Amino acid sequence: MQKGFALLLGLLAAVPAMAQTADTVTVGTVSLASAGSTVDVPVFIRDASGTPLGLDQPPGSRIQSYSLTVNYVPASAVQSVTFTRAGITAPLTPAFESSPSAPGTISLIDVFQESTNLIPFTLNGAPPGNQVGVLHVTIAPTATVGTTIALTLDPTLTQLSNQAGTTSETVTNGSLTLVNGAIVVTTPVPALSAWALALLAMVLAAVAVVVLPRT
Repeated sequence: MQKGFALLLGLLAAVPAMAQTADTVTVGTVSLASAGSTVDVPVFIRDASGTPLGLDQPPGSRIQSYSLTVNYVPASAVQSVTFTRAGITAPLTPAFESSPSAPGTISLIDVFQESTNLIPFTLNGAPPGNQVGVLHVTIAPTATVGTTIALTLDPTLTQLSNQAGTTSETVTNGSLTLVNGAIVVTTPVPALSAWALALLAMVLAAVAVVVLPRT
């Protein structure tokens, strides 16, 4: 009996635990951003089947609300930032919307009525999923080349919910995965002056005269 029980325990231990399915929020990465410029960083949500909320769930259990909080470090490298709807949520009309911010952090909170403004996610779409928002980030003119601005999703404040707010997907309950992003400050490409552009045009014209076949 004891041998049989030990064998059963061994077999159970050998079976890998099934990973819980989770929806995903992803912040994009921009690797070419010069000091003083403004860059757009996309934010995505991927709706995976088998989670508490999604298009595979009955009405009333769809992803119709989200709270997305992004912390950015170093804050001194960011002159200004806004967080707005984009992608599949851009044409929708939210029942509630807010974008609170504080030094080093910004959020986008939206609630949509399911009957009139169903968020059209692509169920089990390729990562990172559907774009739902965008961060408009202006890099500080004093930001040095090589600086990496980390864009980190707050694991406590970031969550997905149904319209009523009765069901939520969070990192804590295991139904939400977060993928962070970044902005890398690089050397700006120098712009040609008006004189340089005129000189370039004359050179190209002269080259064209030389290489064109004579009639």
